[in-house]
Amino acid sequence: MPPAFPERAAWGTASSLRAWQQQALEAYFGADGTAPGPRDFLTVATPGAGKTTFALRLARELMERRVVSSLTIVCPTEHLKRQWAESAARVGIRIDPEYQNGQGPVGKDFHGVAVTYATVAARPALHRNRTEARKSLVIFDEVHHAGDGLSWGDAVREAFEPATRRLALSGTPFRTDINPIPFVQYEEGPDGVRRSQADYTYGYGPALADGVVRPVIFLAYAGEMRWRTRAGDEITATLGEPLTQDQTSQAWRAALDPKGNWITQVLAAADRRLTELRRVIPDAGGLVIATDHEAARAYAKMLRAVTGQGATIVLSDDPTASKKIKAFGETDDRWMVAVRMVSEGVDIPRLCVGVYATSTSTPLFFAQAIGRFVRARKRGETASVFLPSVPTLMGHASEMEEERDHVLDRPVREDGLDDDLLAEANREKDTPDVGEELPFETVEASATFDRVLYDGGEFGMNAEPGSAEEEEFLGIPGLLEPDQVSALLRKRQAEQIANERRRKTGDPREDRTAAEDIAALRRELNGLVNAWNHRTGQPQGVIHNELRRSCGGPPVPQASAEEIRERIAKIRDWAAKRRH
Repeated sequence: MPPAFPERAAWGTASSLRAWQQQALEAYFGADGTAPGPRDFLTVATPGAGKTTFALRLARELMERRVVSSLTIVCPTEHLKRQWAESAARVGIRIDPEYQNGQGPVGKDFHGVAVTYATVAARPALHRNRTEARKSLVIFDEVHHAGDGLSWGDAVREAFEPATRRLALSGTPFRTDINPIPFVQYEEGPDGVRRSQADYTYGYGPALADGVVRPVIFLAYAGEMRWRTRAGDEITATLGEPLTQDQTSQAWRAALDPKGNWITQVLAAADRRLTELRRVIPDAGGLVIATDHEAARAYAKMLRAVTGQGATIVLSDDPTASKKIKAFGETDDRWMVAVRMVSEGVDIPRLCVGVYATSTSTPLFFAQAIGRFVRARKRGETASVFLPSVPTLMGHASEMEEERDHVLDRPVREDGLDDDLLAEANREKDTPDVGEELPFETVEASATFDRVLYDGGEFGMNAEPGSAEEEEFLGIPGLLEPDQVSALLRKRQAEQIANERRRKTGDPREDRTAAEDIAALRRELNGLVNAWNHRTGQPQGVIHNELRRSCGGPPVPQASAEEIRERIAKIRDWAAKRRH
């Protein structure tokens, strides 16, 4: 459903609002619509669900009731200011997205302004004066940015403390630092830890069930990497296998290096997937999220070589970036390549294929990046995201349905994930992350298809790029219901195992085929256990023991194929019950 806005309608009859948006309005104004509404309201809704529609509908309601007469929208980026202004104009709310601190009073032709958090932080007293001058509603888009350091939080609090109403929006997991976010309520739990409290939450799981967002299929690629250190030593490692943290980091960088073949092979696979989707979604587009300008330009050249068509390049220091993003959204061009700043808030509903070609691994950034691909236009559309087979990213992909609150009163970075780097990840990038020069030189990097991750499960076995096994997963139809995706992935994996068995029919060691079948089942079970670990926090050993208690049988290394299948069914049942 497009974000249409009704004219003034009887309460509860706004048919053009999605069900969750109507429920959120009722949470604000009461079931009968007569409550005055709270001063502060926090809405957490998954990317692509329609937070802008809800916020502007609420703003219009408050303005028509004369509760407020002015509107300020605070955004993370310049591009989002213009995006908000365009959406507001469609409902008769005039927003100035070009307002600057030195401008003085807002023009009489406007109901309000859209500004960035950085603009507010530069002159909070100015924005406080504006807020005090008229009865104001302040909308904080992606409110976690108000916690980007104490100075930003203090500035936001000073500027908008006098506001008549404040609406905070977030579409991603909250920060992992311990800086309180202004105007967000925290409550202490039984464990003595304070957590943020949303007034209305609409997560990815419910949105997927409602058909509001697309199911996301993650295609992970491993491969052999070889690089030379500054000391002249050559190191070889296989991405996707257990490695030290340093080895994983360097193998990951080698994979993304345009000098190697890994990224070339993955871009080619992603383009084949895009071709499949365009059979049923003719204007489907793809987005490559790059780390820096140099890599972005190199990836665009690779895509031209693969597709024969140019790719739109969006760089952070390009003054025409917003126009390029908007133009790409309105065409049927195949690919856009952008530095990491494009990950948050960019609204291009036709994006169906993504390539996660950046070394940024914070859960907040990952969720924002994946959010670019989940917006559904019609039921049955699927999204596909290609990414390196790196444990951190595999964990994030398994947590797609997880909802996290902002937690205070705990050690910073207790999980090793640093969302303090989000601002760094989104800032203008002209050079590689590592400074003046890379700590190594890529010698060789090649890709292999590793597996597919979907709904907490893992499917498929290693396959060479361009092989029939890889094509089985790249060729998944583009219009499928979520349960059909699961069924088809299980079917493809079973066919892959059967094909492997047929190829080895002449091998006298029959037990070898059985062992390979069990290895695939163990891999699927371990993937599900890993996902359950991320979802619940239970140690993996505890989860395996609980599965044994529920299903019986010996430890996994001694379990039969049937016993492992029973445990797989049990943990899938746990996941289904938790979602509902």
